[in-house]
Amino acid sequence: MKPVCDMSMDRVCKTIRQYNKEPVSETDMGRLLEIAADYGKVKNYVYARFGGIASLSKLYPGYTVQNEMTASGFRETLGMPSVYFYLAVFDALGDIKCQWTRTKTKILKLLNQNEGFSEEDKHYLRFLMRVNNAFGEVLNQKPVELPKAVQKQYEKVAAQVDTERLHKYLCRQVRKHHVKLHTDRADGFTIAERAYRYADHGIYISIKEKRKRVFVPLTDNNRYQSQIYIKLFPEKRSVELQVPIHVTVQSHMDYLRQVGVAAGLYTMLTTDEGNCYGEELGKYQIAYADWIREQTGSYNRNRNENPGRKKYYAKKKRYEEGLHSYINRELNRFLREEKPRVIYLVKLPKPRAGGGNKKINHSMAQWQRGYIRKRLEQKCREHSVVIVEVLGKDISRECSECGELGKKAEGEFVCPACGYRTEEKVNTARNVKKRGQGDGRLNPRGEYSPR
Repeated sequence: MKPVCDMSMDRVCKTIRQYNKEPVSETDMGRLLEIAADYGKVKNYVYARFGGIASLSKLYPGYTVQNEMTASGFRETLGMPSVYFYLAVFDALGDIKCQWTRTKTKILKLLNQNEGFSEEDKHYLRFLMRVNNAFGEVLNQKPVELPKAVQKQYEKVAAQVDTERLHKYLCRQVRKHHVKLHTDRADGFTIAERAYRYADHGIYISIKEKRKRVFVPLTDNNRYQSQIYIKLFPEKRSVELQVPIHVTVQSHMDYLRQVGVAAGLYTMLTTDEGNCYGEELGKYQIAYADWIREQTGSYNRNRNENPGRKKYYAKKKRYEEGLHSYINRELNRFLREEKPRVIYLVKLPKPRAGGGNKKINHSMAQWQRGYIRKRLEQKCREHSVVIVEVLGKDISRECSECGELGKKAEGEFVCPACGYRTEEKVNTARNVKKRGQGDGRLNPRGEYSPR
């Protein structure tokens, strides 16, 4: 067991949002949308040209891609300023690298589950996926040639297996699971510092016309120096500026408690002392899931009539924004009232397999567990709070008083061995805290130290 959040850093990154004070004119919105459309075209060009196995050797560090894109003449064809063109190139390049990481992760997962391979076979395949040059050469059916020190290690591992058989397996899996990316979005773009200027209670944004900028008045006078993502909402004639900034970590002298937490679908967090946060989460999620289920059925019934989805996506976004706003408020309240130094948290469960009750399945599918975990981790980083994961096997069935297995019924836990009776989530949270404290401690400086 180890802390999830490392508090050794004095600064953390967070996203600040700025908004337009007045509606953007249709002319200026059209100019910004033109940049967004070109930004998407550049990304799709990079996806198509460099997203396959033949370009694996060009992805790191990426300057080969940059040079080839410069020589392609695509920027001149679009008439796109270089400040946007190269940001789009490297944005797409990052997406391609992430896609290859997802492909490798999927293959590794399948490899670990494959009982037809020996440990030597698995070790060899893991070696190929860990060494980028070897991975690319195998997929392109070329001899594996590596730096001298790594080559000796490769030859030693390869001597123990049937390399031809394993190379064919790896190629099949990549063809099956790797997907070339494509985007149809044209509602935003990234902008570098030299393409914007804060002034006159707003921001001046460079456009495709030389020496001209679009002015957008803002609701605040804050000024930042970093790459900004500009999100466009043409139907509302508004923009949203997403600014990544580094903020100083806050250290609270009164945050001293160690808190065990159980996460739930209907009540977001329950502590080992029985305090509940996000008790209306279930109501929000059920309303959202019911609406999704109703809209999906309606869309499927009228698919031949080509029903539009614009209103659907707009309302879906409003549901999500309301849900996320509630989650953040309750997480802030949790930290403010509990004042934790360490939070012990069991790993959130994976989605359940589909069962007979479709309504429950929809609710489970819309459970915001990933968002809750991400926001909790971010807020803990900002407030110098340590999150420690604990193993979750039988943690809800174990009695927090005597350790024997008990029974759960209608949200209550009962232990037949000692007679202990309490709310189910409280029992789980107490077990989480016990397991966490049993595997680590706080040193005199208040830092978590695994045993």
